[in-house]
Amino acid sequence: MNIQPDAVRERGDGTVGKALDVLDRVSAFGRPVRFSELLETAPFPKATLYRLVQTLTSQGMLRFDADRGTYAPGMRLVRMAHAAWAQSSLAPIARDHLDGLSAVVGETVHLAQLDGGQVLYVDKRNAARPVRMYSEAGKIGPAYCTGVGKAMLAYLPESVLDKVLVQQSWHRFTDTTLTDADAMRTEILAIRAAGFALDREEHEPGIHCIALPILSATGQVMGALSVTSSTDRGTLTEMERYLPQMRLAVEKISGDMRDWRFPDQREG
Repeated sequence: MNIQPDAVRERGDGTVGKALDVLDRVSAFGRPVRFSELLETAPFPKATLYRLVQTLTSQGMLRFDADRGTYAPGMRLVRMAHAAWAQSSLAPIARDHLDGLSAVVGETVHLAQLDGGQVLYVDKRNAARPVRMYSEAGKIGPAYCTGVGKAMLAYLPESVLDKVLVQQSWHRFTDTTLTDADAMRTEILAIRAAGFALDREEHEPGIHCIALPILSATGQVMGALSVTSSTDRGTLTEMERYLPQMRLAVEKISGDMRDWRFPDQREG
């Protein structure tokens, strides 16, 4: 799970912050969860956690299965998530362009946005011959070792980049994972020079990708798009043949979002 136990207490967001933390924790399990499991990871006393869970359940944000004794996201939360996807995500605007790119390249296509210091996958198209990998729409991933994450980091304003780099875990997933901010800054210079980012099996062994940032007319980072494949299908150099089609898709997405009111991400 990508939840930091002390995050809520450090922010001092009160009851609302605690409730949101509980929702994050339930969602992060990826399956119905028992109260005892939540209690093991939550930074709250048992009585406080129980009160929060009961309130969230009564409000429809959580659903309780009495037969199994488990909690899962409720339908009210699902409706809110759908509305957020439609109003605050690039996915509805990019949908047709992802379809077109996927049909041309025949490989997995990802659309992602930054969520604080992490990557949120907002849409995905599977390859003609799907490859098993971590990423799915709605999942959170690290920014420093994914193609989409690196593409977005490279075009952030320096003040925002400083804040985002501090938030990275720098966990070594593979032998090629970058594990400190200095290495990432060197990589960022290379990305800016090339105009695209590469994931050299940095998050998952055998999985690599090429990625482009999606920028607004003023250069603000709005998201990123990537084409992902397995190493047994070809090299990253060979995958660069997809760049013209990728750039065309990015241009079309950028053009379509000109009149769209998108949440301001300049503060990271």
